[in-house]
Amino acid sequence: TGRAVEMAVEALPSSFVGDVLVLNGDVPLLDADTLRDAVAAHRTTGTAATLLTTLLDEPHGYGRIIRDDHGTVDRIVEHKDATTVELEVNEVNAGIYVFASAPLRATVTRLTQDNSQGEKYLTDVVGLLRGQQLTVSASRVSPSWKVEGINDRAQLAQAAAHLNALIIRGWQLAGVTIVDPGTTWIDLQVTLGLDVEVKPGTQLLGATTIDERAVIGPDTTLVDTEVGAGAVIKRTDATLAVIGEGANVGPFSYLRPGTYLGADGKIGTFVETKNATIGAGSKVPHLSYIGDAEIGEQSNIGAGTIVANYDGVNKHRTTVGSHVRSGSHNVFVAPVTIGDGAYSGAGTVIRKDVPAGALAVNVAPQRNMDGWVVANRPGTAAAEAASRSSDSGASNSPAQN
Repeated sequence: TGRAVEMAVEALPSSFVGDVLVLNGDVPLLDADTLRDAVAAHRTTGTAATLLTTLLDEPHGYGRIIRDDHGTVDRIVEHKDATTVELEVNEVNAGIYVFASAPLRATVTRLTQDNSQGEKYLTDVVGLLRGQQLTVSASRVSPSWKVEGINDRAQLAQAAAHLNALIIRGWQLAGVTIVDPGTTWIDLQVTLGLDVEVKPGTQLLGATTIDERAVIGPDTTLVDTEVGAGAVIKRTDATLAVIGEGANVGPFSYLRPGTYLGADGKIGTFVETKNATIGAGSKVPHLSYIGDAEIGEQSNIGAGTIVANYDGVNKHRTTVGSHVRSGSHNVFVAPVTIGDGAYSGAGTVIRKDVPAGALAVNVAPQRNMDGWVVANRPGTAAAEAASRSSDSGASNSPAQN
């Protein structure tokens, strides 16, 4: 850090006479108020430098603040260079400084690499300033987590968990119900309305916004997703989706980017959507894939419906009108349009446009081949069951004269 600050000072205009604020890049929980307070304290005291310190129960790895008999900051000793006595000190350097530019310019060039790590320590500037009879003050930060550094992924996870706890508490105090803070994750950019309820196992990430009275979870992940007032979303994964007011999503729904679900609409169990607009009051309740499609208002898509949007080369769109009723296990082969108020029968494969109000069916007539199992699968459990059923039916038939 000493060489880095030396280069930064060289880049400053020679006419610059202000203060220089130096920050470590691995202190993610440092807040603006703490920095403002440090700058204000520095300018009030008029010292050559002001550094931030904190008290740690386990200060391993941190530079120690060494004070003189009057309690004034005398120097900073890096952990690897500290004596046994100095290691007992639990006031540590937070790595954040405010320097008056003139003494910093004059001193930073005097840094040497005469230490255990062969580096230019910025911390040595403090001792050099004191050697010139200049005053160095310290501003102690509490709580210490604000200035704790990150040196490994374990510390990174701890800092992230602490920030998440602060975010959750803030939303709780703002009128959001979070049932289990320990299993809930909320990013800093997320916005929640009054009386939103977040159930266990939920992650709200990115720029997700949730309007008032919505219920989210359990076991739900929303990324950059907009949720309308009063919507209910459970056991769902959604990214870049818009879910309307009063809508119902889940369980086990997968909303991919470009999904728009209208007010009071439904995306149900084991349904996947992508680049799809589903109008107000329309429902896709079960076991379906709706991709590159537009569905009007108050339509119902039968269980097991698949939008076949890809021909092996290009994606095509499907348009379904309002008040449509499609049967179970349909396939819409895009590009295709189904008009308002149309119906389709179960098992229908729709390859051609369906006019408004029409019934689309293309299932072949059912043919029953009596005795096929006994003749073609003799000795199987199915054949034996069929034989017993046939014998029972024959014995119960009216006697023939």
